[in-house]
Order: sequence, then C-alpha cells, then structure tokens
Amino acid sequence: MRPAMTITPDSRLICFNKPYGVLSQFTHEGRWRGLKDFIDIPGVYVAGRLDADSEGLLLLTNDGKLQARISDPRYKMEKTYWVQVEGVPDEAALVSLRQGVQLNDGPTRPARARLIPEPESLWAREPPVRFRQSIATSWLELVISEGRNRQVRRMTAAVGYPTLRLIRAAIGPYTLDGLAPGTWRG
Repeated sequence: MRPAMTITPDSRLICFNKPYGVLSQFTHEGRWRGLKDFIDIPGVYVAGRLDADSEGLLLLTNDGKLQARISDPRYKMEKTYWVQVEGVPDEAALVSLRQGVQLNDGPTRPARARLIPEPESLWAREPPVRFRQSIATSWLELVISEGRNRQVRRMTAAVGYPTLRLIRAAIGPYTLDGLAPGTWRG
C-alpha cells in the first residue's frame, strides 16, 4: 500500500493547464514559451514534466518532498491522459497497452487503456492538429504509473496508432476540471 500524499500547512500546490507550445520550465527556449508567461509565483517548481507539444495538467509546488512524491516513478502516482490517435485502435492494440508494450528502453508497466468519445470539455488547440480526410482519428484514455520521456506517444506508436494530440487530464487525485488552458488554481 502506498502512503498518502501529505500537503503541509506551508506547502503550496498549483494545478496549471499547460497550453500547447509551453515548456515545463519558467524560461523561454527557442520558439517555445515558458511558465513565467502564466505563473508569477516565486519559489514554486514543476513536479513532473510535459513536453512542449503536449497539453494539460502540470503540478507545481514549493515543497521538495511533495515534488518528489508526485514525480518520482517509485511512488507510482497514476497519470491519466486523453490521447487523440490516428486511426481507431482495435481490441488487440488495447490489450497490448493494458499488458505493457516493448519500447526501445524496455517494457512499459501495464496501463489502463480504453476508447473514449472526444472529451466534452476539450478546447481548441492552437495550432490545430493536422487533419487528413482519408484517415479517421479516435480518442483513448490511457492511465500509466510511470513517466518515461515521451512514453505515451511511444506506446501508441508501438501498437500502430500514432499520437496526434496528447492531454494530461489528471495526476493522482488532481484534475483539469474547471481549468481553461493557460490558467491555474492553488
């Protein structure tokens, strides 16, 4: 059994809906914007990362122990993703994701994977995802308990369905509920 995550009275935890094109760091880099364009709170640091081309929930905290608890794979904190993929995954692909897939850096842990309708609370992405009339797209909900570099994108590609759009919807008990892109609470 995993110990509960504790937020002390001095701890601060911020839930941020990171837009596409924003890095998981405060400084700009090349064409990508940084968190300082959205969050002006001294002493908070990112707990976990999202690539600039991914969107969704990013947690920040001023508590080093809490930061480790959220981001360290040893604690197996579940992360829920909404993934728009090219094509419509068949049951064999979903079973592969559920059992764990082989990546170039080793097998993944088993994931929870299911087809979902396009999320109701979904916002338009800028720039929009490329659209090809001849190829259908679909949405998956994928729940993993590890966080390798570009893992979700590599997992969907490994089962034959490349990721077009990736949104982290939840980290443990924390969700995007009520957060528009570029906004935060905490």
